Amino acid sequence: IFQFLKQLGIHPDWQFVDVYGMEPELLSMVPRPVCAVLLLFPITEKYESFRTEEEERIKAKGQDVKSSVYFMKQTINNACGTIGLIHAIANNRDKMNFETNSSLKKFLEDSLSMTPEERAKYLETYEAIRVTHESSAHEGQTEAPSIDEKVDLHFIALVNVGGHLYELDGRKPFPINHGETSDDSFLEDAIEVCKKFMERDPEELRFNAIALSAA
Repeated sequence: IFQFLKQLGIHPDWQFVDVYGMEPELLSMVPRPVCAVLLLFPITEKYESFRTEEEERIKAKGQDVKSSVYFMKQTINNACGTIGLIHAIANNRDKMNFETNSSLKKFLEDSLSMTPEERAKYLETYEAIRVTHESSAHEGQTEAPSIDEKVDLHFIALVNVGGHLYELDGRKPFPINHGETSDDSFLEDAIEVCKKFMERDPEELRFNAIALSAA
């Protein structure tokens, strides 16, 4: 992923680090501040039925989502890692240092005023990022599968926008607001959300969290 960020023109003052466990002493090893967490998890029947219930519940009850949350739909198979990265960086773009000719910076500037669906369509045509994703996949940097392979693992991003913790998943119709958070408590709050994913599928072991941390 480091290589991927470099290719997209992002200065290395932020880095992705593995979260080795959810216990306080393991979380204390993660460099702070943390501005996003990516969770890799398996799409199982349990998860899919939960996802349907969650969507119906939110549609019925409503939720607050700040207009400043950058969210995009996923229309490219297996691009969930790329979309997770875009979600992580787009919602922290004020903290990032981009190279002047950064393909990701241009993508974000162009797509800021678009709808989540339009952003997805734009990514389909946006060679610079797709090619980077595929080349880093071939190099095994992110161990991303090829575009047409059937995959049941999925990436989501957790970010803090305006003091609220949002789950951004391009397979869902909207961001999910998980309640209040702060810069200081964000990593712990995000890990609590990750734990809920794990508790819903206790037999599953294929969970992995990475934090976007200050280098």
